[in-house]
Amino acid sequence: MPLTRDRAKPAVPFGGIYRLIDLTLSNCINSELYKIIVLPQYKSQSLTDHLEAGWNIFNQRLGHFLKIVPAQQRVGGDWYRGTADSIRQNIYLVEQTRPRHVLILSGDHIYKMDYGLFLRYHLEKDAAMSVALIELGKDMAHEMGVAEIDEDYRIRGFQEKPKENARTIPGDPSRVLASMGIYLFNTETLLDALTSIDKDDFGHDIIPRLILESRVYAYPFRQQNVIEDYVYDTLENGERRLRLESKTRDSSYWRDVGTLDVYWNANMDLTGLNPSFNLYGRNWPIHTYQVAAPPAKFVFSNERPDGFQVGKALDSLVAPGSIISGIVRNSVLSYYVVVQSWAGVEESVIMDDVVVGRHCKIKKAIIDKHNVIPAHSEIGYNPDEDRDRFTVTPRGIVVVPKGYFQ
Repeated sequence: MPLTRDRAKPAVPFGGIYRLIDLTLSNCINSELYKIIVLPQYKSQSLTDHLEAGWNIFNQRLGHFLKIVPAQQRVGGDWYRGTADSIRQNIYLVEQTRPRHVLILSGDHIYKMDYGLFLRYHLEKDAAMSVALIELGKDMAHEMGVAEIDEDYRIRGFQEKPKENARTIPGDPSRVLASMGIYLFNTETLLDALTSIDKDDFGHDIIPRLILESRVYAYPFRQQNVIEDYVYDTLENGERRLRLESKTRDSSYWRDVGTLDVYWNANMDLTGLNPSFNLYGRNWPIHTYQVAAPPAKFVFSNERPDGFQVGKALDSLVAPGSIISGIVRNSVLSYYVVVQSWAGVEESVIMDDVVVGRHCKIKKAIIDKHNVIPAHSEIGYNPDEDRDRFTVTPRGIVVVPKGYFQ
């Protein structure tokens, strides 16, 4: 909140032109997985609209599909009570498709992953279930599922969001092996678990039970995940050189967008000379619905006596349809954003159809769509004043909800 006031979290805009769910779906397509079911529930209309407009690319004659299946209360009067329950209520779709394996993913994570490598690892281990894990600081354990593994990477223990006594990595008491919420099942194992274990959550209920009964393995994401892509190197003389890299710098990048601060950080990771997460790869493209908008325009009309130049964006992503007459630094701007003359935007995420009035100053903010910010406004410079009007995160990021400034 407030970005999810009117939309599901996977439908939240990201990187100027994308929605969060585009990252997961692009991983599927780039991994040559073409049988996809999306299970939305909370305020799903904008997510459904986006998928219908931008992801209607599958050929059903080849057995490919993307099905949007909202909660239907098919097996009782409850809505989805957890991740496992959402699959249980749609078992008929799995049985209908009859796959050998089922891959379960979250729609609000930012990462690149070759699921084909994950499947190969799963088969090599002769696993019934595999869980993708990533090393994180122990201070994050209370937000994640934490696994304990043996020398062969078989999971021997699992704690869901432990508040204390989290099992750390042997020899490194400062780090844990955290679940990424990416699960690969043999179909028979999944169906047996969902019918025999009357619980609702994979991390809290299903995994702890299965590690006692079946071969459940950890997939070390940062060790195994390899994305080949063309990347730019910056030479000492400042020149840029393009080369093919067998494991790109963002092969190990992963963010669970669970808070506003993480969301802001992930967008800021896209900016800069050598971004932590690269949207510009040719071999691993990120697909989405493209708005039919004109090119972004940068209007340099004059220069103030103090040297403040207008009409430029530095270390920023600017979507089509935008017009920049002020100055933008280290920011991500979505479609049809207007930054008027002498306005400054720094370290901010600005969504669709926002007008930043003349002489405005905006810093470390998230501005949701459909806002016309009055001239001379300041956002991100006066914490007390900002808290009286807006949501302010623990890190100090100011979040302006959709349509606040009309």
